[in-house]
Parts: sequence; structure tokens; C-alpha cells
Amino acid sequence: MIGYRVKSLREEKKMSISELSKKSGVAKSYISSLERNLQTNPTILVLEKIASILCITIDALLYEQADQLMDEEWKIIMKDIMGSGISKEEMREFIGERKCAALENK
Repeated sequence: MIGYRVKSLREEKKMSISELSKKSGVAKSYISSLERNLQTNPTILVLEKIASILCITIDALLYEQADQLMDEEWKIIMKDIMGSGISKEEMREFIGERKCAALENK
């Protein structure tokens, strides 16, 4: 199922396997195996790399409906965050701080 999503999303973006491989740093042979469902258990790191290049979240890569739940503006924001160099830990910390501030203001 993951392979089908990778292939369909890659083709939607009119991207070749070679191009996705070069941009993501994931071996072309691995992507090909994934798309043909020969490789069915990719690591989170591989999923992060591929999702980043396809401008989607890992959830959207794994679950088709997750992509439909996120509107275009959120997709753009997520792409900007992923490309900004902010680590996941830093983003979680920021969100945590915002949640705390909101609770304090109640």
C-alpha cells in the first residue's frame, strides 16, 4: 500500500524515480522496490525523506485520507516548516510553549 501511494504521488508531481531518488537521497533501486511492493516496511527516515520531497506528511503518505484532511494552506505551511531546518523537537517545544501560554491566559 505504501508503494502504491509513493508511486501515485510521485507521478502526480510528474517526477521520475531517478528524480525522487536524487532529491530525497533514497536509492533509486529502493524506491523502485517500494513502489513494486517488494519492500513493504520502510524506515521512518526513508518515509520522512520521501514525504518531504513529495511535500506531504508521513501520515498522508501512509494513509490516503490523511492527505485529504489537510487543506492546501496547511500543506504549504508544513512544507515550509520541513524545509526550514527546524527540528521536530524544536517544533514540539514551540507547540508546547504555545499551549502553555494559551492555558495561562484562560
